[in-house]
Amino acid sequence: MPKNSKVVKRELDDEVIESVKDLLSNEDSADDAFKKSELIVDVQEEKDIDVEEESEVEDERPAWNSKLQYILAQVGFSVGLGNVWRFPYLCQKNGGGAYLLPYLILLLVIGIPLFFLELSVGQRIRRGSIGVWNYISPKLGGIGFASCVVCFFVALYYNVIIGWSLFYFSQSFQQPLPWDQCPLVKNASHTFVEPECEKSSATTYYWYREALNISSSISESGGLNWKMTVCLLAAWVVVCLAMIKGIQSSGKLEMMLEPKVWREAATQVFFALGLGFGGVIAFSSYNKRDNNCHFDAVLVSFINFFTSVLATLVVFAVLGFKANVINEKCIAENSKMIVKFLRMGNISQDIIPHHINLSAVTTEDYHLVYDIIQKVKEEEFPALHLNSCQIEDELNKAVQGTGLAFIAFTEAMTHFPASPFWSVMFFLMLVNLGLGSMFGTIEGIITPVVDTFKVRKEILTVICCLLAFCIGLIFVQRSGNYFVTMFDDYSATLPLLIVVILENIAVSFVYGIDKFMEDLKDMLGFAPNRYYYYMWKYISPLMLLSLLIASVVNMGLSPPGYNAWIEDKASEEFLSYPTWGMVVCILLMVLAILPVPAVFVIRRCNLIDNSSGNLASVTYKRGRVLKEPVNLEGDDASLIHGKIPSEMSSPNFGKNIYRKQSGSPTLDTAPNGRYGIGYLMADMPDMPESDL
Repeated sequence: MPKNSKVVKRELDDEVIESVKDLLSNEDSADDAFKKSELIVDVQEEKDIDVEEESEVEDERPAWNSKLQYILAQVGFSVGLGNVWRFPYLCQKNGGGAYLLPYLILLLVIGIPLFFLELSVGQRIRRGSIGVWNYISPKLGGIGFASCVVCFFVALYYNVIIGWSLFYFSQSFQQPLPWDQCPLVKNASHTFVEPECEKSSATTYYWYREALNISSSISESGGLNWKMTVCLLAAWVVVCLAMIKGIQSSGKLEMMLEPKVWREAATQVFFALGLGFGGVIAFSSYNKRDNNCHFDAVLVSFINFFTSVLATLVVFAVLGFKANVINEKCIAENSKMIVKFLRMGNISQDIIPHHINLSAVTTEDYHLVYDIIQKVKEEEFPALHLNSCQIEDELNKAVQGTGLAFIAFTEAMTHFPASPFWSVMFFLMLVNLGLGSMFGTIEGIITPVVDTFKVRKEILTVICCLLAFCIGLIFVQRSGNYFVTMFDDYSATLPLLIVVILENIAVSFVYGIDKFMEDLKDMLGFAPNRYYYYMWKYISPLMLLSLLIASVVNMGLSPPGYNAWIEDKASEEFLSYPTWGMVVCILLMVLAILPVPAVFVIRRCNLIDNSSGNLASVTYKRGRVLKEPVNLEGDDASLIHGKIPSEMSSPNFGKNIYRKQSGSPTLDTAPNGRYGIGYLMADMPDMPESDL
């Protein structure tokens, strides 16, 4: 477990005493009894109570053992499966290297500023997403709950992908690899190749039939796939044990002008850094308050970017190798067909150049022969069914997600020397990448709930993982892959965009960007560059709103559906969701964002009485002590001048500051005397007596 922060004893703030003295000196001179009163401040008792409160807070809050441990946790959360199978696909699809420029621009405009914002609020307030946004603006406290809901939805299907990786990892310890060749089917008379595999490929067949045993549509459940059920259980056990242990475990330049390229780049930046999930806030809440989170934001963002670029280079190299092998195989097969046509007389031997040997033909010679035959046999050529075998055609087959990891990469590895070794390494990498992101996602659920409801982390973790496994059984049915697609498309994209937009608005406009910049200066010891001021207040909100509108329009124009595997055709076919499927898609988006308006209405209309936990201030009127609730949304909610919820004094009022009149017994203790007078009243020196 990470060690706890040391308790630091603090002296009674001089401003507390001075503000009380100033207040007493300005009281009505006609009140003789009040003028004879004497302020008694039990400094030692104040310090003891303060130390006790501070000790209780610090003992509850673990901390990182080192800065390196924290950076690795943040990098592990941000660098995930998307860096391996999403970023390379977007590069290939949107012009290769030309895609990097819009990505970098959007990283600077959206990614780093918002990542810095989440790190800052988490580190300063030292609470999870629920506590942070409750503190910034109680009416917008639903932002934290919405983050938890989205995290839970994503965790449900993300761990299924880890389960798939575990299955392939376990099957990689054999030679040859089980997806190397199509299986043979025997009957009474003869043996033949499995038709479904023969029509597709060995790796495609193994993925859809052997691993997933997939049904033909989302409406056909087909029952549980016991192999994937066991792998899903193993994945949740690993996540549960790790979380209980603690936070320690954790080319074509004209394409740049197309809006679609920028929208996809912005979406990738957005999800690559894990913005809106709450994991960034949760991890940073375990930092010391003077940690340089600006440096962390820039470092983690660029580590994520360069990791994506490195992964892209590796992916392109592997896919290039695969394309070259497949192209050589294509040339060999088509050369045999040409030799067969020559023997049958369909093609004259005279048209074939004499220097070309079709039994060992090179790529250039084959293309030459192909072009000659195409010109000579112009009308009869389609009937020959010859393939041009262009390597560019194979390279242009852009694949992403499971198609890249479990089909394209597995096929490439069958051509590697010592293929089981590379298969083990590849799927071990996928498991580690997935678990790193999974830890951050679960932390985005556990930390806010533990901070808010004060439940035991171990019990909550077990309950959360057990519940997620039970719900996750829908993903290990034979139709489970289609539900993964549904959740991936509808449970996170729009809700997370809305969450991050509200986060930006809450800090920049509700809390106040000027006040937030002052808080950062106090916390970091230096003023952040004004660049962030303009990003947070103007540029980032506009860019996020544009991205939200573009995503809604794209979702409206794209028919909601999924790619189903049709066994008879041995190919994918796009199918629309049934009516109940459409309802589920809508519910996923509504449920994810529902906490935001729900909490706003509840707190706006005071439907729930939560006054027992409110901070109270003290004002004096004619010598009497009055208790008034503090408006946490006003200027007094400053992260500097106010106290964070964890440092507020207990509702059981102490006796460190009280009045004693000569010849009279001690009066009632002033509620929340220290923070009410010393911090809040000191900021209102010109308040008229009528208000006091």
